[in-house]
Order: sequence, then C-alpha cells, then structure tokens
Amino acid sequence: MARKRTFRALAGIDPDALASFQAGIRKRYSDEELLGELRACADRVGRSPTMREFSDDPETQVHPQTVIEHFGSWNAAKREAGLLPRRFATREELLQVLRDLGEELGRVPTARDLEERRPNVPSKSLYWHTFGSLATALREAGFDVPVGEERLERAVDQGVALARRLGRLPKFADWAGARRADEALMTEWQVYRLFDSRRGAWSTFQFLIAQRLREQGVDVSTEGAVG
Repeated sequence: MARKRTFRALAGIDPDALASFQAGIRKRYSDEELLGELRACADRVGRSPTMREFSDDPETQVHPQTVIEHFGSWNAAKREAGLLPRRFATREELLQVLRDLGEELGRVPTARDLEERRPNVPSKSLYWHTFGSLATALREAGFDVPVGEERLERAVDQGVALARRLGRLPKFADWAGARRADEALMTEWQVYRLFDSRRGAWSTFQFLIAQRLREQGVDVSTEGAVG
C-alpha cells in the first residue's frame, strides 16, 4: 500500500502559529457579515446558493472558503443564515420549516406560501420528492390536513358555507375569488381534482353542495339560488 505523502513545508508548520494566523483571518469578518453575504446572494440567484454560485456571484465580497472557516461547513453556514441546504436537508429540518411557517401564518401553510418565500424556505417540489406530497409532509409536521373522503367532506362543508354567503351555488370563479380572500379554503383546482378532473366535475360538486343544503332544510332552486 502506498504511503501517504507528507510535504516538508506542511510538516514544519507550527500548530500554534497556524491557529493564531487562522484566528486573525476569521476576525476580518463577523459571523453576521458573512451571513448577510449569504442571504444577499440567495436573493440574487433566487434560491439557496451552492458554493459555485456564491463564488461566481460578482457582488459577493468573500470566498466560500472564508464562510466555511467561520462555520465549519457550507451547509452549517446556510442553516445559520436561514437558508436550507438544497440537497442535504433532513426530513426533520423540512418538517420544522413547515411548523415555523405555520406558527408565523397562524394557519396550515400552502404550496403558495412556500413559493412566495423562496429562497428562504424549501421548494414544494422538495417536499413532494421527500414525502410523496406536501399534504403528507404537513400531516407529519402535525397539521390537520384531510385526505380522501375527509377531504371531499371538508370541501362540501366549505361549499355550503360559501353558498349561504352568496345566496347561490358557487361557480368556479366564485370559489377562486373567495379563496383569494380566505386561504383556509381549498383552492378551486384542489376541489376540481377531487373529481379526477372528469367532465362535469364542478357541477357534480355543486350537486353535492345542493344536496347537503337541502338536508339542512335550505331550499335550492333548479337554477342554483339558495333560499
């Protein structure tokens, strides 16, 4: 087996002198200055930057190795900066991001919330790749996210409430407008896909809403007016 080569220049380095020199280099930048450089680069490239992207950014003032010297690793520095490592995030880190975001919003986070906060949070595609779906990730994070039959029941309940407010069965555009005002509602496309995007999907949904309203003693005309 070949012996590991040791250069004489390296063998002759005084460890204490080296440590003192490295400490002096680190003092040139504060941790917060370096974290600010990372965040600014992330804003410019539109995502959590790789070392190559950081190094190639003409507005970045420091070398990636300087960042690593301060924080021990590139990913440790990005975590300190609030930028999730793009490929090496653990499942628990991804779940904690959802919990923190939910606490900030006061509700269950949505895919739109993730997209609006890029590059400071992971992409929805990373959640889908890691957990199979964003809904699965949200449930693992402790959020109340309905699935299957329960999801359809919730959509119908929301449809009933909206129909009562509108005085008629909600159309697709009505639902889209209501969703913009209240993000607790499922999106119109989420509702649509509950019916496998089949022909007549929305009218089938309206039928279920009308049926539920009649069970509650509310008159629904054949034109969809809610009395």
